[in-house]
Amino acid sequence: MTMRDWDGNCQRCFKESCSHTMSMYSTLLICLDCEKQERKRGDYEAARAADIAAIRAGDYSFKGVGEPKD
Repeated sequence: MTMRDWDGNCQRCFKESCSHTMSMYSTLLICLDCEKQERKRGDYEAARAADIAAIRAGDYSFKGVGEPKD
């Protein structure tokens, strides 16, 4: 999945959105409402740290730590 795959709809909730970001848990391109929900999770900082560590190690295609489980 790449940023070019954005079609104007959140890939998690499918809602139309003008803005998006990539999930910290997967390669889904998500709306800012879904991002806000991710940030509330107790494991968000660990997912973020894993993403940063992968980038620092040269892995620019990190797939995330897996979809969040509710």
